[in-house]
Amino acid sequence: MRAYLYDNLDTDCREPHELNPSVPVSVDELKETGVLYWQLDLEPEKFRKQVDDICVERNYKNRDEITVSKAGLGDLFDQKIKTFFTEHLHEDEEIRAILDGSGYFDVRDKQDRWIRIEVEAGDLIVLPAGIYHRFTLDLNNYLKAMRLFKEDPVWTPLNRPCDENPHRKAYLETLVAH
Repeated sequence: MRAYLYDNLDTDCREPHELNPSVPVSVDELKETGVLYWQLDLEPEKFRKQVDDICVERNYKNRDEITVSKAGLGDLFDQKIKTFFTEHLHEDEEIRAILDGSGYFDVRDKQDRWIRIEVEAGDLIVLPAGIYHRFTLDLNNYLKAMRLFKEDPVWTPLNRPCDENPHRKAYLETLVAH
């Protein structure tokens, strides 16, 4: 995982979009936005054990896998990529353990700037309920991830603006507390 401020240039969203000079964002700075990160061991048994331990600790009950690629999504690929990259929030945490490939999660910081989080195999991130974010593949156009859920597998994006949403308000209150 590598995180940095996004350059906001109007070019292909799958490009790195790193400011020049780069402005890195640390794991501690991500944590201030509510984003949590784990580096998982890529050895399959250790990986599974680490994920299982995180599931117990954070009360995740369900999981599935998604392959975000032209082959994995078929005719829905372009539509799904556009949906994923539209700024939105969820009323539940978004938890992803990256199994293969790479991509980017963009999240808003306290100043409403984009932070780009580059993820690859072995990365597990948790985006808190109520945070504005988006996702895209990188130029390799392939990512396989395990999705973890506290309840039934649900992925319902609420596009910005939705500042009156109670989960958004609760999220903003956690930022004020820090």
